[in-house]
Amino acid sequence: MRNPCQEQGIQSAISHVHFPAYQPKGLRMNNNSSNAPAWGAFAPQGMVARLIRITRALPRSWLGQRLGFAVRKLAILLLGGKPVDHESLGARFRLAPYRNVCEKRILFAPQDFDERERGFLATLITDRFVFLDIGANIGGYSLALASKAGRNARILAFEPQPDVFDRLVFNIAINPFGTVKAMALAVADRDGEVTLFLDPANQGEASVKIVNQDGAGRVKVPARALLGIVQDEGLDHIDAMKLDVEGAEDIILQRFLADAPESLWPRAIVLERGESRWSLDLLELLESKGYQRIMETRNNHVLERRK
Repeated sequence: MRNPCQEQGIQSAISHVHFPAYQPKGLRMNNNSSNAPAWGAFAPQGMVARLIRITRALPRSWLGQRLGFAVRKLAILLLGGKPVDHESLGARFRLAPYRNVCEKRILFAPQDFDERERGFLATLITDRFVFLDIGANIGGYSLALASKAGRNARILAFEPQPDVFDRLVFNIAINPFGTVKAMALAVADRDGEVTLFLDPANQGEASVKIVNQDGAGRVKVPARALLGIVQDEGLDHIDAMKLDVEGAEDIILQRFLADAPESLWPRAIVLERGESRWSLDLLELLESKGYQRIMETRNNHVLERRK
């Protein structure tokens, strides 16, 4: 039987990529591949397993972080480019901890993967929990919440980068939750096609705004305005939304809040800190719509709407 977790949105159209897509050694990780080894085939062994345990147990201090980075580098060297199958954040993952900071944190230091933000979002879970993960990467937020949200949840995970999307779909499929739908598109302020700029050093830095002009690759991807997606999916409410799109959060939310009925405005928003890249004062806009900042962390603003 076809796994409903593997349902996809619009497939990305690739155009003039300036550097080759990363693939872990010995594995083509795409959702249509029947030759991908079952989860567990790349479970860490020996020294690598011990090093992962060490990084997860280190104290959350400046010294602990410095030691963690050193141990992580050694583990990555020993992995030799191979993927890693590991449980983290309450879910199963197949991780490629090489050119993606998100995957490194999920594998080596899940306690540093937006723990406060995820904890707050978990308090909002109800029987019909709806969560939109815009800039889902390989599924950290989506799967962490799916592990807690129950069978009636609906979680939409948006990721426009083709090879990262493949890993997202694989991670969804190896978990039993059945509540996460991956969509291969960029959320924007209009429908059409946009150029996505890709950072060769960190796949989590891809954006429709230039991240690193000198080293950036480019890929053309389909884009849709958020309201149309929400309507097509038949959602009647949104409990929470996370946006991590490297400075494009303003164009998404400005259009959505202008066009969507208030009944569709999310109760809570986790918003990557991108003030220097926004073309408007997004926090002021959100506050004018009834949102209050309830938390600021190293990476994010967390806002909740007071009705």
